[in-house]
Parts: sequence; C-alpha cells; structure tokens
Amino acid sequence: MPKKIPTKLEIHGDTRVDNYFWLNDRDDPAVIGYLEKENTHTDEVMAPLSGLQQQLFREMKSRIKEDEESAPYKRGDYYYYYRFQKGNEYPIYARRKGSLDAAEQILLDVNALAGGHDYFAVRSFSVSPDHALAVFGVDTTGRRFYTIYFLDLETGQYIEPAIADVTNDFEWANDSRTLFYTKQDRETLRWHQVYRHRVEERHDELVYEESDERFWLSLSKSLSGDYIFLTSDQTLSNEVRYVPSGRPEQPPRVFLQREDEHEYFVTDGRDRFYVLSNENAANFRLLETPLADTSKASWREVVPHREDVLIEDFEVHQDYVALDVVENGLSEIELLRRDDRDIRRIDFDEAVYTASVEDNYEYDSEWIRYYYESLTTPESVYDFNPATGEHRLIREDPVLGGFDRNNYRAERLFAPARDGTPIPVSLVYRKGMKKDGSHPLYQYGYGSYGYSIEPDFDAHLLSLLDRGFVFAIAHVRGGSEMGRQWYYDGRQLTKKNTFYDFIDVTRFLLDEGYSSAGHVYARGGSAGGLLMGAVANMAPELYNGISTRVPFVDVITTMLDASIPLTTGEWDEWGNPADKEYYDYILSYSPYDNVVAQDYPNMLVTTGLHDSQVQYWEPAKWVAKLRELKTDDNVLLLKTDMQAGHGGKTGRFRSIEDTALYYAFYLGLENIFE
Repeated sequence: MPKKIPTKLEIHGDTRVDNYFWLNDRDDPAVIGYLEKENTHTDEVMAPLSGLQQQLFREMKSRIKEDEESAPYKRGDYYYYYRFQKGNEYPIYARRKGSLDAAEQILLDVNALAGGHDYFAVRSFSVSPDHALAVFGVDTTGRRFYTIYFLDLETGQYIEPAIADVTNDFEWANDSRTLFYTKQDRETLRWHQVYRHRVEERHDELVYEESDERFWLSLSKSLSGDYIFLTSDQTLSNEVRYVPSGRPEQPPRVFLQREDEHEYFVTDGRDRFYVLSNENAANFRLLETPLADTSKASWREVVPHREDVLIEDFEVHQDYVALDVVENGLSEIELLRRDDRDIRRIDFDEAVYTASVEDNYEYDSEWIRYYYESLTTPESVYDFNPATGEHRLIREDPVLGGFDRNNYRAERLFAPARDGTPIPVSLVYRKGMKKDGSHPLYQYGYGSYGYSIEPDFDAHLLSLLDRGFVFAIAHVRGGSEMGRQWYYDGRQLTKKNTFYDFIDVTRFLLDEGYSSAGHVYARGGSAGGLLMGAVANMAPELYNGISTRVPFVDVITTMLDASIPLTTGEWDEWGNPADKEYYDYILSYSPYDNVVAQDYPNMLVTTGLHDSQVQYWEPAKWVAKLRELKTDDNVLLLKTDMQAGHGGKTGRFRSIEDTALYYAFYLGLENIFE
C-alpha cells in the first residue's frame, strides 16, 4: 500500500478527497519506488505461472514466419516493401526497381539502428516523390516525441540537420526537398503547429499554428499528389487548409471555415475537390466542388446520405472513388465510377469480417488495393480491377504451427440491451464447442470516439481458443458499428450506455450457454480501460477476471486539468466538467471515484511510465484505491513498463511478452496450466 496524502479537490461546491494524488509526479523517487514494488509483487504472484507464460510466448512466436515479407506496392518505377529476418525484432525497408525480380536495395535496417535501446520505434518511413531520399521518425522513450532523420538513398548517408522533438506526422512536397511536419506542445502534447523544412537547411518556417486548444493539427497528402492538407480537428468539428504540393512555398488556404458540429474531409481528383461532409447527414455524404471555388454554394452531391450506411473513409482514384462504409455492423467497400456515378459493392462471403481500401500509391492505376480479414481468415491483401471484376490475392499472412481455419467457427449475434437496443456481438471459438456453459469466455470492448472495433484475425488468440475459450467482441455504443448515431448514443451524457451494453452482452452470452458464472474474463485498454473500470464497479459479480492496459480511469480529475496531455481535445468526447451538469454525470461513473467497499474480480492492470495518452498515475491511483477498499481476497496486480508508453513494448517478438502475461493470468484463474 502506498502512503495516503489527502488532497482536497473542490469545484461546484463539491469536495473530493484524493489520497493518492501525489502519485502524479514521475520525478519523485517515492513514486518510482511504489511502482517498482508493485512490479515485484506482480512478478511474485505470477511466478507459479511463469512456465505457462513462457510456453505461451513460445507458442505464439512459433506461429510467426520469421523470414517474412510484406505485400509489395508499386510507386513509379519501384516496388517497395519491408521484410523481417529470422532472429530480428524490427523491419528492414527495401525496394526493387522495375520488377520484383530485380536486385534488392536495402533502404533502412531498423535493427541496426535500435542498438541497445529498451524502447525503439521507427514510424512513418516515407520516400520522396523522386525516390532519392527517405524520411522517418524515431522515438526512444515511448513518449511520442520523435526525431526526424533524412536519408540519401543513393549513398546511404544521413543528411543534416535532423529535426528533434516533433511528431511522426509529415508529408513531402513534390519538389522532394520540402517537408511539412507537425510539432506538439511540450506539456499538453497537443499537435498545434505545422512547419516547412527544406532539406539541409537549419531554419524552418512556421506555416500555421492552431490557437484553439480544443483542436489538434494533422497533415495528409492526396493520392493524386497535387495537394497537402492541414486539418484542424476536434471530436465533432474540423477545418481544412490546403497547399499545392507543387508550390510548397504558398501559404495554406482555408477550404471552409470551421463550424460547430460540422465534420468534413477533403481530397482532390485532379480536376475537382471531393468532400465528405456530415452537414444534415449524420452518416456523411459525398460531394464535389470546383478547384477554384470551395464555398458550400458550389458543392454538388455525388453520394447522398443513407440512414443505414455510414461512410467512414474515402479515396479518390483517376476513374473511381473508393468508399469504406459500415452497414449493419460490418465494414464494406463500395466503388463509385466517376464518369457516370455508378456504385458497386465488393461482395464477401463470411458472416463476420472486415475490409478496407489501403496502400494505394498510384492515382492512375487500374487496380485498387484492399485488405480483408476475419476472425478465422488471416489478413489478406488483394488487388481488384473494377473494370473487369478480377481479384488478385497478393499476400495472406502466414500462420505456422498447423493452423487450419476450418477448425474454428465465427458467429455474429445481436444481444438485447436493457433498453431494447440490439447490440452486435462477434464470436469465434473452436468447432465442437457445446453451449452448455462449460467454456470460459473472453470478452473484449472499447466503445469511444466513434471508433469501430473490427472483427479481425489474431493468431495469438488461438492459444486461448485451442484451450477451450470463446472469444467475443461486444460492439457497444460509443463506437460507430451501427452508424454515427451509435456513437452519439455512447458519449457525453449518454456514456453509461457503453457500460450497460457490455454488461448486457455478458448476461446474454451466459443465458445462451456460451459460458457460465465464474468463467468470464473481460478486457479493454485506454478508453476501453474506462469501460473495464466502470464494469468492475457496476457488475463485479459477472467477471472472474478483468485485465486492462493503460486504462483511462481517473476521468473527472483529468478532464478538470487542462495542463495535462489530451484534456482540452477530450471535452467534446466526455463533456467539460467545468459545467456542473457534465461534472455530476462524469462523477457518477468515473471508475476511480466510484471504487467502493465491495468484492471485485481478479484484476491485472498494466501501464507505461512514459505513456503520452493516459498518464501512468491513473491506473496507479486506481489500483491503490482498490487495494484500500475492496473486500475480497482476489488477485490485484499492477505492472508498469518503466521503458514504454501507450503502445507497450516495441519489437516484433518482445510485444508478445505482454500478451503471454495476460493469457497466463486468464488460464491460471481457470486452472489450466499447460
């Protein structure tokens, strides 16, 4: 137990006493000492399962093809890809000129850079339009402060100067000498500035600064290569600026001034702009407008709003517009022919799957690349020719160790929530499973920011399925699986629907015989960790175990402190508790504030000392308060990775260590030791 130092927090005439507020100082030796003691305790409790944990690690690693290569993509005269070599943790970026049979040119071996770093992440590796230079970001702490390096691909030499303490968000202009990049605030970590950098020059120019603390700034470049877009974004509104990629010295122009609760996204089709807008269209509609006039008066509808179909993303090619859409809880791909606006949908034959258009780099290609996977089908990369209807399978992730997809069955169900709303549930289990309540259930959920949880393939999950587990994804409100209204019904003053849905899915699956009381395990991370914290308070009797990674559990205190990372941009998601209505509502579910003297499930909580998204002290305080108040003898573990951030360990195999820890925790509680 850490020491208790009462801190009074007062607002709206209400006083909260936080005994563990002092844990929010990572420079305090007493804080580090407490975290290290918790780590020692976790290691001691998990020691009897160390053999199982190592077995799981070896098992999951054995399914991975160590000498593996990504699906190559074509840009100009080159085919680009990355590959892994046996025994290495990190990728090697490479290319071949002219054909895939040409000699390989290694561009960057991340393993050679990583050296002895405990944490090492290379992000956003990008080759210049003339194929002569590469740029990439390096983070060695997990705090998501990157150094941008420039690499001459002909000589293999680095070009000075590098750019330190920025984000991994950057785009090349068409001259291959100008790079636009974003910079974050040192304290709040808000991406708020865009700079223009000329290769080999030391003085960068500020292009735009976002002064509204609620908005984050990001960069993108159209597939045509004609424009770079600067997007100021908050939860429910945004504003786009654009710069011609061929004239990077020009100041950015505003596409359309920001408006409350208007989200719009822009790209170009060479001769016009395309706009995805939710104005009077909750699920978005697609419009076009001339390059010379971006005012709303010039917008013309291309794809109308549909009550039952959400347009999540779009990509404009020379002859087609590819739409990533969601209907009835499933992701789909639609292709709009630009000349006559005919729409066709790519058909898939599984009951549960996910598909999206990705990794297209040539605007005028006759092929459109998409990714497809399901709970039983490994990630597969296809090229599709809309004119002929031909599909080409480019690559399917290999799964070693005798994997046979025919041994598993996926289902899609709808569970009734307490208000009568049907909640989609994706399930997978090994065939032969009997619905007699004899199987343990592992249930996952998220439900925030409108982010839809896709039913994708996870080779690691086989280690639980082959030991009799049923895996379920509860597609709770707060995501967008059933359209944008699904999100609105699980945010701000309706946030409790997220928690109720997850609990009601569990009860439904128990009633249907997929598991039984005492054998249900729940998991969620980050905002999904908030879900886990709320569920643990509201329905602890349903779960034998809960594991959560980097959980956002101290909601009210964090949302009242605008000086810490992410807070200001989050008010549209949770509400600003400076307003008493939001204060009262958030306080009614905030996991840390609602810990009481009751029995709790067995719990494993993990975090990273350098987490830039959810500060480590939130789970640390939560665990301390649970230790103080809980009335049971169940296991409660806190594991802090002292060298990592929000994403956990880096490295292809090191990251499996965390998964092996979680799985050993569940299996140990089920008395399964091999």
